[in-house]
Amino acid sequence: MYDALTSHYSFSCPARGETRVRLSAFRRLERLPGSTHPAVYRIEFACPCGDVHPGLVAHDDLDWAPLGLGGGVFLNLMTAKLEQTASELTHVAVGRIRKGEWPWSFFCYPEEQPRPVYPSAFQLLAPGIASGSLGLAVRCPACTRVSVNLVSLQHVDMPFHNDRQVGVVQHVFESDAAAMVDDFRAELYSADFDSRRLLLH
Repeated sequence: MYDALTSHYSFSCPARGETRVRLSAFRRLERLPGSTHPAVYRIEFACPCGDVHPGLVAHDDLDWAPLGLGGGVFLNLMTAKLEQTASELTHVAVGRIRKGEWPWSFFCYPEEQPRPVYPSAFQLLAPGIASGSLGLAVRCPACTRVSVNLVSLQHVDMPFHNDRQVGVVQHVFESDAAAMVDDFRAELYSADFDSRRLLLH
């Protein structure tokens, strides 16, 4: 489902058969009740065909596969052999985390500080007005409240690419999901973002 070398997820598309999208193309994530090992998330993603489609993603594919832990193969041109990428990518990811770098982060408005996070904490994603920007609603793993940040696409798509500054909506969102969606859309397009620094090192 996830290709660590190209940073794309594969999904079914009614118009194109199969399609490949990055994490920034996801629009909504919701953990489904029931299975816990692995947990399963219902997602909606913006397809290159122009429509929004539903899909299912396992917790491992959402949080761990982008770090390269799921592996994959590549052709080593020096040896002319297919080799596994999992051990090398895992070594790189573990080394960076040990140095204090975190693969994904966001700024928690109620706590007034940056927090490390995994994609499974993402709730909603929406393209920003500025080209290459993305509105990101995240449920904080520490305080469990939702904050909305304005980040670059790379901040979401590329593990360990944390923007130096992010836009922050100065609002504490209700726990009700339907109300949160409406509030999120209104805030995202109102330009009421406050710029904050993410200092996670």
